Amino acid sequence: MKRILITGSAGFIGAALVRRLLTDGGDPVSIVGLDNLNDYYDPSLKQYRLNVILSASEESTSEYHFIRGDIADKTLIDNLFEQYKFDIVVNLAAQAGVRYSIQNPDAYIQSNIIGFYNILEACRHHPVEHLIYASSSSVYGGNTKIPFSVEDRVDNPVSLYAATKKSNELFAHCYSKLYGIPTTGLRFFTVYGPAGRPDMAYFGFTDKLLRGETIQIFNYGNCRRDFTYIDDIIEGLVRIIRKAPKAPYAIYNIGGGRPENLLDFVQTLQEELLRAGILPPDYDFEAHRQLVPMQPGDVPTTYADASALERDYGFTPRVPLREGLRHFAEWYKQYYTI
Repeated sequence: MKRILITGSAGFIGAALVRRLLTDGGDPVSIVGLDNLNDYYDPSLKQYRLNVILSASEESTSEYHFIRGDIADKTLIDNLFEQYKFDIVVNLAAQAGVRYSIQNPDAYIQSNIIGFYNILEACRHHPVEHLIYASSSSVYGGNTKIPFSVEDRVDNPVSLYAATKKSNELFAHCYSKLYGIPTTGLRFFTVYGPAGRPDMAYFGFTDKLLRGETIQIFNYGNCRRDFTYIDDIIEGLVRIIRKAPKAPYAIYNIGGGRPENLLDFVQTLQEELLRAGILPPDYDFEAHRQLVPMQPGDVPTTYADASALERDYGFTPRVPLREGLRHFAEWYKQYYTI
């Protein structure tokens, strides 16, 4: 039975990954989920995800243990590796958010730099078969060549968050070369879906529209995002977990390769909120949206070239935006009992 550590296991991606591994009927695994349950956003949503996992674990042949703790706590991390002797580590714990990194840089240094260093050191002293870690499409920064390819240079970040994610890739490369730790970094592109992060646009827009507030659409709507549905992200992760590393050090994009204009995205979201009955049929959307300039740290376009993922793992994200937003709207209505 493979022993897997998943950090950030109460987060959006982490919780969905744990649930998938517990329920998909593959070979049984032993999972340790680690999360500090911080209050960057409503902790009750994290508790909801943990409850979903607990329910799944009761019907699973796999083992699941949750530990509340922080990857920045070196002693805790060392003790976990010593106790459980992990085969695979999936590091999804991180301080997320581009704009928040401008307001609160300390959180990013602690989690994304010191925390990831602690994970690497633990993998060094307690060798693992594979370290898989979350990077981000934000590492492409001000790149103007699209679609973004893993062969592109990524040395011009436009936010501290992006810089910390690029540093993770550099640290992983160093540890792979020096200590033979197989590492795979995944550049996620605008992940969305049910039980997602409330600070993401689709979630925040829904909250504001429901309260009758005005949503702000940045760069006057002239932005494009490569939205990637959560199930596609998890499918990519599971395939990578289940196969031997392709190389001592690898990086992949996980994105749909279908960038959507923000105005079209908002239009689709509105239609799905109406369909789900979250908003009334006569809702005046024009009165509740405002076109504003680009925010510091943002980029105009994200666009993934995921051909390397298709080549090595036979998978490309495929859930269309409308379908994904429909699933989100239906979940939102149920979760908030609208």
